[in-house]
Amino acid sequence: MKTKMNFRILAALSVFLLAPVLVQAQTDQKAAVLKNLETGVATAKAKVAVNERKLAVADSLITAGTKLIAESKTETKAIDADSKKLEKEYAANQKPLTKLSTSKDKAAATKAKADLKALTLQYKTDSKAVETRIKDATKMSTIGNAALTKGKAAKKSAQDALKASQAALKTVQAKYDAASGSGENTNPKGKTKR
Repeated sequence: MKTKMNFRILAALSVFLLAPVLVQAQTDQKAAVLKNLETGVATAKAKVAVNERKLAVADSLITAGTKLIAESKTETKAIDADSKKLEKEYAANQKPLTKLSTSKDKAAATKAKADLKALTLQYKTDSKAVETRIKDATKMSTIGNAALTKGKAAKKSAQDALKASQAALKTVQAKYDAASGSGENTNPKGKTKR
């Protein structure tokens, strides 16, 4: 009988000794699961932040491209006005000099020819300056269109990636809240807090 009693004491003692170890193992396992979920939440938040930055960059590209296109249009209009003004001034100044160059007065005709040559040279120089401005405005427009196109494409992909990362964050956050027991945190409207 003594052996039966010793056996019972040993069995009860082993249960009492093993119970805290089993409880500790379960607690450690839950802590490890919570730590993994916390890491998942942090990673998901980081992905959302990265995608938000990509979206901001895409928006700035669109803004810059639109601004360049608008500046190019404004500059093109100014160039057209300057070009028309240059043409009119040249025609107005050329007409009397051409008439004087055929004059019977040799001194006046020679001076008129020299003035006409100088006027034509100045007109060519001014025309080249206008052409350079046109090239610059066209280049500005091309760069603006490229930035706008790139920005729109980047915005589309950034929006898609942001939606996906926000959904992943919501899922991981819900799992974490459920595992940690903080899923009861709701505001008065019944929506969960983030």
